[in-house]
Amino acid sequence: MKLRHRLTLTALLGATALGGLAGCKTRGELVVDEGVGVTAVRSRCPAVGVPNYTGDVTMFGGAGQKTADNIDVVAALTNVRSQCSETPEQITSSVTFDVQAKRADTRGARQVNLPYFVTVVRGGNSLVSKRVGQVTVNFADGQERASASGSGAAFVDGAEATLPDDIREKITRKRRAGDADAAVDPLSDPEVKAALARAEFEVLIGFQLNQDQLAYNATR
Repeated sequence: MKLRHRLTLTALLGATALGGLAGCKTRGELVVDEGVGVTAVRSRCPAVGVPNYTGDVTMFGGAGQKTADNIDVVAALTNVRSQCSETPEQITSSVTFDVQAKRADTRGARQVNLPYFVTVVRGGNSLVSKRVGQVTVNFADGQERASASGSGAAFVDGAEATLPDDIREKITRKRRAGDADAAVDPLSDPEVKAALARAEFEVLIGFQLNQDQLAYNATR
């Protein structure tokens, strides 16, 4: 599963922003001053995003045929928002979202339960934790569309998301013209890159799909 598809929400859940500071540029959460090096180190709060192919779900009728005329319910996860609170010991990311659903047969009231997951990923590819919840969409008799809201929370160890002091010093140390390493980007240092990866966490949220549903989203 690819993990890099994100909604622009704060960043699904704060993505990398470019520009915004005169004479400076940003790299992730690092503020880089072209004259002296990196002047500020990234936030410990995790970025939030939706993995590829998990932001919507299609349910088919009893025959199970994956054709347009057999679609029963479709739902999309939207309006993903997050709030981050942190202490030295723990970082908590609280996520809320909406689900917009549509059904083909509007006869009778109906309740549809949609499972979703909230995961914490470290360094872009290492799964730290996963929680599965459920959001319920209620259709009234004759109603074609309905919506519901859901929420989740993810927790990151504060120490694990904090760069070691020696790495921070390497990144933020002021360099003067003429210094031996003045022209060397500190972020290109393999040790620094590895430390940044270890301290990078993401919160990913999406529908908990079975293999058939995931394959349908990936190939349609």
